[in-house]
Amino acid sequence: MRFVEEVVVDEFLPTVRSLLAEELRERGLTQREVADALGISQSAVSKYAHGDVATNDRVAADGRVAETVERVAEGLASGDLSRVAALVELEVLIRRLEAGDLLAELHEAAMPALADAEYDFAVHDPDSGLRERERTLTSLRRGLRTLTATSGFAARIPHVGSNLVECVPDAVDIEDVAAVPGRVFDVKGTARVPSDPEFGVSEHVAGVLLSARAAGLGVRGAVNVRYDPDLVERVADAGVPTVEFTPREYGETDPGASDDPVRAALETAGDDADDETVVVYQTGGVGVEPVLYVLGPDAPAVARTVRDLV
Repeated sequence: MRFVEEVVVDEFLPTVRSLLAEELRERGLTQREVADALGISQSAVSKYAHGDVATNDRVAADGRVAETVERVAEGLASGDLSRVAALVELEVLIRRLEAGDLLAELHEAAMPALADAEYDFAVHDPDSGLRERERTLTSLRRGLRTLTATSGFAARIPHVGSNLVECVPDAVDIEDVAAVPGRVFDVKGTARVPSDPEFGVSEHVAGVLLSARAAGLGVRGAVNVRYDPDLVERVADAGVPTVEFTPREYGETDPGASDDPVRAALETAGDDADDETVVVYQTGGVGVEPVLYVLGPDAPAVARTVRDLV
């Protein structure tokens, strides 16, 4: 008797680890860094590098395996992908390959009696919430890399700080929006990100994003920058819809409520704001700093829009 998990451990895992180790080394990581990224010993990395570990040719030649390995290796090397996110991506691939696919075929080869049996090993949900949250964090990290590398962005950060946020596809509240804890601040002309993104740590920018979604926009990313009438003009000249709203005292309404000022302004704008990217802004009030918000499909897209405008 042989379980499909044994096929994963004996054939899939050594092959994928070998491919990942090779990809990471090609991206300039040291043997120690590769070991840390994969959660294995340096001696194991050395064995993979020298071909001392048996691998499966069918697994190595599978296009989906190759695509996942390349994507995971790039994310681990750049820091955009956490080890948890990498694990989730590989777990999802395993479950898909188990469901009457490559791993199921390898399992049948090891257990010929299974060939005529009806079975289903798709025990993990490929569209799990954990996967979506990790993918959102990965996307947000990419956006932050673009934003902090943008010349002139630091000068656009409001006094209250800036934040780049992205929500999961089915977001309903603040806990579904990832952001930078403590916000991004201008430190001597450089945009500083104090810590790794988390969910539920932004209320203000996340609230604007949720309000826009409540108004019917399909946006998932947002960032706030200092209001400047010249910037609004450049945004309009670039063909990006701009919508002004009247700020209210913070906490006076819940994000997305029917009387929320951002939602109301966008609903009034109607089709004029029905675009992949839109800018909403307020020119300030008593105790309220004027701020401009760029909303878009995801955090990297929003960051690129800011990069192109500043």
